Amino acid sequence: MVSSNLQSISPLSEHNSELILIKPQDTTSWTIEDSEQLYGIEGWGEPYFSINAAGNVTVSPQGASRGISLDLYELIESLKKRNIGLPLLIRFSDILADRMERLYACMNRAIARYNYNSNYQGVFPVKCNQNRHLVEDVVRYGKPYQFGLEAGSKPELIIALAVLEPNTDNSEALLICNGYKDREYTETALLATRLGQKPIIVIEQIEELYTILRVSRELDIKPIIGVRAKLNTKGVGRWGTSTGDRAKFGLTIPQILQVVKGLETAQMLESLQLLHFHIGSQISSIAVIKDAIREASQIYVQLAHMGAKMQYLDVGGGLAVDYDGSKTNFHASKNYNMQNYANDIVAQVKDACDRAKITVPTLVSESGRAIASHQSVLIFDVLGANHVSVTTPQPSQEEEHLVLRNFWETYQSISEGNLQEAYNDAIQFKEEAQSLFNLGYLTLAERSQAEELYWACSRKIAQIIHAQDYVPEDLEDLEKMMASIYYINLSVFQSAPDSWAIDQLFPIMPIHRLNEKPTARAILADLTCDSDGKIDRFINRKDVKDILELHPLRYTPERESSKSLQPYYLGMFLVGAYQEIMGNLHNLFGDTNVVHIQMTPKGYQIKYVVKGDTIKEVLGYVQYKAEDLLEIMRCRTETALEEKRITLEEAQKLLQNYESSLDSYTYLVAN
Repeated sequence: MVSSNLQSISPLSEHNSELILIKPQDTTSWTIEDSEQLYGIEGWGEPYFSINAAGNVTVSPQGASRGISLDLYELIESLKKRNIGLPLLIRFSDILADRMERLYACMNRAIARYNYNSNYQGVFPVKCNQNRHLVEDVVRYGKPYQFGLEAGSKPELIIALAVLEPNTDNSEALLICNGYKDREYTETALLATRLGQKPIIVIEQIEELYTILRVSRELDIKPIIGVRAKLNTKGVGRWGTSTGDRAKFGLTIPQILQVVKGLETAQMLESLQLLHFHIGSQISSIAVIKDAIREASQIYVQLAHMGAKMQYLDVGGGLAVDYDGSKTNFHASKNYNMQNYANDIVAQVKDACDRAKITVPTLVSESGRAIASHQSVLIFDVLGANHVSVTTPQPSQEEEHLVLRNFWETYQSISEGNLQEAYNDAIQFKEEAQSLFNLGYLTLAERSQAEELYWACSRKIAQIIHAQDYVPEDLEDLEKMMASIYYINLSVFQSAPDSWAIDQLFPIMPIHRLNEKPTARAILADLTCDSDGKIDRFINRKDVKDILELHPLRYTPERESSKSLQPYYLGMFLVGAYQEIMGNLHNLFGDTNVVHIQMTPKGYQIKYVVKGDTIKEVLGYVQYKAEDLLEIMRCRTETALEEKRITLEEAQKLLQNYESSLDSYTYLVAN
């Protein structure tokens, strides 16, 4: 056989016809350092994720330099014994606390370095992850830093008002009110000041000014108003159009002046206290951030000179996450660190204010991705695999068709020196064989022989180029074509929608067996009946790669006849921002199980367990009632019993399975 892997029969596929067994490759030279380099964990995982001597991924929720490390594989095994099945989202609340502490510390170091005579107050954008336990943790961990919340809609405002505690003499956490606003939104925000909250209503559309003025007069509550500016600074990446005159949110310079004039007329110009801007999420280049701060600082000082009682400059979001660990301006990375970010903001704002001879503002940021991404890890198991079936071709015979004899000669001649020529010849001979078959000059057996020769040539060439540093351009797609398909217990649409919708890259790697060489090359296919339900783009420090290096699947020895797979767990990391809330119910795969892990002096505790959706629950989302469905099935089994098409035992088993399925997890349970 010509193969580099163990070819297994997937429980989900009928395309395999045999189990190919080969001699295991020599993996004695493989080390955990090789795995660290291959999967880039030292880059994107710093300082929380690493690999231990056992070859398992470890998590240090309080940072690598302090606290206790957890073996992620052992944690999963422990959770499974508690009947918490995969796929499973794990939230490490201590990572969330650490991210907030790091951001606050970086801003304070910059403030001290540049003698900036004001302070920093962050707010967490609720839209990034609205789940209650996470938002409550943000508020709890943010108390020492006067960390507030940002609401971008009326439902998020409702969350923020209930979760964010009223301010005290020692605390003035902000509530930034963004998004479209109607009268009810505005009334609710203003009335919250009576409870001790500090809402700042940011004008996104010019019409909102008049609503604020009208409601303010009626309630006799003086508002704190902000304006969101549409900067001309051009963003980068997927969200580069968040700026400019045609951006969705914010005011142009003429519109900002219209707001100033309207407030002057209403004798409320002192209510204008905040300038806000947002140049997009995941800003990978520090140069863009510098340009935006420079432009916004000038708008800020001009508003102050016009008589507005300016006190806050909100730099919005955009602080990026290094998903691929390359530390470049690639869209899945960033070419700066958190301290660079803080230094550039503080230095630029101070310089602009000093030159304008005005007081520097309180700095506000809405960093959601940079705070929330690292704290969530999605763990899922592999259910099976499908490999390209390649057999060793038999030598051609003298009496065989010329195209088959030529094909065999090409296969035999493949070497490092003629890879491109041999591959092009293989493609040509395959096409010729197809054409001859269509015209009736080749039998079905001969066409099969030609296809076997094609795949044998492709495998032989792929094995050679895999060991080379340089791959010719016309052979780059060969490895992906030969890749295995690993079927994963997951819905991409539910748990990683950005991977599907906007080609967001997330680090994915095995969480165990990392002291073994991963000899399989694969793409990942999820459970949905959708051709887009796959992951075939993976992080790589040089460029995006089309395959992921994985380990051959193993079977439990005593049950190999039934093909019982040993567990093989993969982790998708840095998924704490947006993925949970943006997931959809494609094929009615619902929310996954979630556990919250908190560190203790003795180890860890499971603080919360949030069970994933049952089939009954997801059916309810699409207006099906479980009791109605059960009754329909009962009636149908009675009819089938009457007509003697089913036995009583079969009917009972069917109904029992149907009813128990309604209360079960929407994902698969490993056998």
